[in-house]
Amino acid sequence: MSDNEFDILDELYFVTPYADLKSTLSLTDEELCAALQVLIRKGYVKIFYPDPDTELEYDEAGFSKHCQQYAFLATKAGLIVHNSI
Repeated sequence: MSDNEFDILDELYFVTPYADLKSTLSLTDEELCAALQVLIRKGYVKIFYPDPDTELEYDEAGFSKHCQQYAFLATKAGLIVHNSI
């Protein structure tokens, strides 16, 4: 797991909007969206949209376009990996 991925998981114990992640982490939009995409593919992060209670299924084609509109939450698997490092 990269440092960026670890730092992102560190922020996702609760549903967190993209804007909050962006303001907390020192990453560009490209870096943040790319790392989120890796974590989602590994099953470590879930996407929520349009509200914090509605889980959205990952769509690779649309993710890059809409990444900044979503909120995110670490999955149980993601937290286990994060806490074991």
